[in-house]
Amino acid sequence: MKRVLGLAAALLLAACSSQPIRSELPPAEREAAEIAQLDREAVLRADPDWALEGRIAVSNGREGGSGRIDWRQSGSAYEVSLSAPVTRQSWRLSGDASQARLDGLEGGTRTGDDAGALLREATGWDIPVVALAEWVRGVRAQALGSAVVQYGANGLPMRIEQGGWVIEYVWPEGAAGKQALPTRLDARRGEARVKLVIDRWADAP
Repeated sequence: MKRVLGLAAALLLAACSSQPIRSELPPAEREAAEIAQLDREAVLRADPDWALEGRIAVSNGREGGSGRIDWRQSGSAYEVSLSAPVTRQSWRLSGDASQARLDGLEGGTRTGDDAGALLREATGWDIPVVALAEWVRGVRAQALGSAVVQYGANGLPMRIEQGGWVIEYVWPEGAAGKQALPTRLDARRGEARVKLVIDRWADAP
């Protein structure tokens, strides 16, 4: 997997570097943004089937990799495919809340009951798959409990701190409302870093 994604990590990490964090909203505006976010999270969780296409870069402080990503989510079930177009190599992570399967690595298929742990064991990279499935839509991860959220002038999250992770967002120009979806996020915890650039959102087939 490291060789699969290792061709352009530095370029993608630079291309999707975080935007400067803006000042927090005044208290009254923040309260309104939090109420709107709760409504938005309820709407998005009621529609748990989605898909995205984009680019991903991951790093553990010493090694990194990047490639194309195709993510299909249906409730708790997921199928995440990554590929390096130049080498034409790819791998696929699939599973649900209770099991995970990783295909495409040297040594054959690997399975486990925790997708994040499976990836750490196989690659050395820290990718919080289950939480990321919620964070990627700008929603707090239910399994991780309390979170600190900072909101931008558009009333949407510009930063979520949860479970030791910090996630920063970029939204499309003019984005607003309950079904707004980000175009970019940067998640980091210690030396672990995951960056996603979303080229296309869609309903899961």
